[in-house]
Amino acid sequence: MRLRSLGVALAAMAALLALPTAHAPAAQAADAPLSQGKTATASSAENGGTAAANAVDGNTGTRWSSAFTDDQWLQVDLGATATVTQVVLNWETAYGKDYKVQISANGSSWTDLKSVTGGDGGVDTLDVSGQGRYVRMQGVHRATQYGYSLWEFQVFGSTTGTPPVQGGGDLGPNVIVVDPSTANLQQKFDSVFAQQESAQFGSGRYQFLLKPGTYNGINAQIGFYTSISGLGLNPDDTQINGDVTVDAGWFNGNATQNFWRSAENLAITPSNGTDRWAVAQAAPFRRVHVKGGLNLAPNGYGWASGGYIADSKIDGTVGPYSQQQWYTRDSSVGGWTNGVWNMTFTGVQGAPATNFDSGPYTTLDTTPVSREKPFLYLDGSTYKVFVPAKRTNARGVSWPANAGTSIPLDQFYVVKAGATAATINQALAQGLNLLFTPGVYHLNQTINVTRANTVVLGLGLATLVPDNGVDAMHVADVDGVKLAGFLIDAGSVNSDTLLRIGDPGSTADHSANPTSMQDVFVRIGGAGPGLATNSVVVNSNNVIIDHTWLWRADHGSGVGWNTNRADYGLRVNGNDVLATGLFVEHFNKYDVYWQGERGRTIFFQNEKAYDAPNAAAITHDGVVGYAAYKVADTVANHEAWGLGSYCNYTADPSIVQSNGFQVPTGSDIKMHDLLVISLGGMGQYAHVVNTTGAPTSGTSTTPSKVTQFP
Repeated sequence: MRLRSLGVALAAMAALLALPTAHAPAAQAADAPLSQGKTATASSAENGGTAAANAVDGNTGTRWSSAFTDDQWLQVDLGATATVTQVVLNWETAYGKDYKVQISANGSSWTDLKSVTGGDGGVDTLDVSGQGRYVRMQGVHRATQYGYSLWEFQVFGSTTGTPPVQGGGDLGPNVIVVDPSTANLQQKFDSVFAQQESAQFGSGRYQFLLKPGTYNGINAQIGFYTSISGLGLNPDDTQINGDVTVDAGWFNGNATQNFWRSAENLAITPSNGTDRWAVAQAAPFRRVHVKGGLNLAPNGYGWASGGYIADSKIDGTVGPYSQQQWYTRDSSVGGWTNGVWNMTFTGVQGAPATNFDSGPYTTLDTTPVSREKPFLYLDGSTYKVFVPAKRTNARGVSWPANAGTSIPLDQFYVVKAGATAATINQALAQGLNLLFTPGVYHLNQTINVTRANTVVLGLGLATLVPDNGVDAMHVADVDGVKLAGFLIDAGSVNSDTLLRIGDPGSTADHSANPTSMQDVFVRIGGAGPGLATNSVVVNSNNVIIDHTWLWRADHGSGVGWNTNRADYGLRVNGNDVLATGLFVEHFNKYDVYWQGERGRTIFFQNEKAYDAPNAAAITHDGVVGYAAYKVADTVANHEAWGLGSYCNYTADPSIVQSNGFQVPTGSDIKMHDLLVISLGGMGQYAHVVNTTGAPTSGTSTTPSKVTQFP
């Protein structure tokens, strides 16, 4: 208990005697405050009789008081998101001279509602406007030698009456959690594979989660919309003595449509020394330790069109064989046997040397900026999501050091069947992260991610479908949002932009903590008619795009020049954006249109739209065909490595596209290792980049290359 002078004590007594009139707020007096009786916490309490709860108990004879330093706070949890209109602070003699009233959705990220300077104590009635669940007084400077002391801290406004969304819980029926002792484990893998092997546009979605331990004699065949992941903090915590297999028997040995599946965070000792992972686009192989070789081709060495490896260690040799292109990042390989057209490596120990003038390889020693994908793991019996730290100039795998942070599952809204967009947005407003369990989720409103460092993670290729022309997701121009592991499937009514990162005109510097999108895929058509003017628009600065496939469907249901129209795949307006592993195909106009400064792309794979009806339909500004990768004329600084564009104009093979790449010229525009290919003579390219590079010709499917431009 602090000691005061007699004068101060008498002044305090006089204030107590006058409480019924002096401390009753002038406004809102007839309404009970939202804060009354709610949970209150504080940075400190002077003693056991001045606890935080005293300031929200409705009793002006009890008080909260803090320790005797400036930087102190009192906050109240309103129990649900509220629209706050007024805050009343009924100060005791020890009052705040300078302080802020702040609001938060999650109790950790705060927004100022009002700043008070030169306060004189008594009753401060502050009109404010904001939405959140938590409200606090943040002290800046005390008026006395003592702390801060409030008889009452009252928050007025309104709530929707909707109870708060709860975090955590079970992972739903489509997440299959197993351990080495699970009965009939092989049968579980086989049953899901039988359903998903050829279900290219089906609605099934599955995630296998393997608890740490050793699994013997397993062959996990991975079909469409199926993911397999270990639940250890490191890949070697989950050992498979057997195989994790993707092959193409369902498509007569052709692996070019083995999309939408993944393997992550486990170790494989292949049964015959070499594991088979014969995939096409949207099939990441992340954080995997292969204790042997890795074969990227289907049985019989049929056609293949992949793919992506990151943060993985392959002790033996990687054999791509028939793979047309591949990107490998921040990994280690025992060897790499061959390549067809475009094999790009950054930060890969054991990668082959660049030989693009005569072969397929483009190799950079390090990756400029990278951050591995968040993943679910078990800490004892508790689920957590590990969020790896940003790396600069990385080389080799990130584990077992595992720099980063862990987030308990109870800080995630676990999205399951029946969840609505309104509930998802409420969870985000409360400050929860999102974990989408495997399923297909129709959205009647845009998902709005507004809080810095929010994690939105999908399991089993969870799929978001915007209905009635809404956009699927908007991300505010904030630091460190992580988007990972989900598919956006365009709806039948045109959306303007399926995924928007940053508001138009965003200018903030996020270099210290960039937003990232990883294994986020977009599909327009294929599963039915789909329409979207833009697939992904990046307005924020410093965004990392790490492995995406943006695909306007060339086969499946609802496919036609206007039936699944989508003008642009990726539009980049932000500065200092980095794309590593960029796959974008078949858009009606530009597949990639880059307007931000200092953009960088490492590896790009593209096919132009098969179904362009004729040259006139794609002629603009006197140019035949929209470039696959267009850098705006206003851009002064841009650099890219390992880019390929292929044409397959099946609707009109006579089309001669002007070029695959169109960029401004200048000393800070640098394009390395570009190629264009006519697939079997179905259309041609006149040039590689601008008016540079030899034309493609005939049906030989031979690349035309430019190793450096300008």
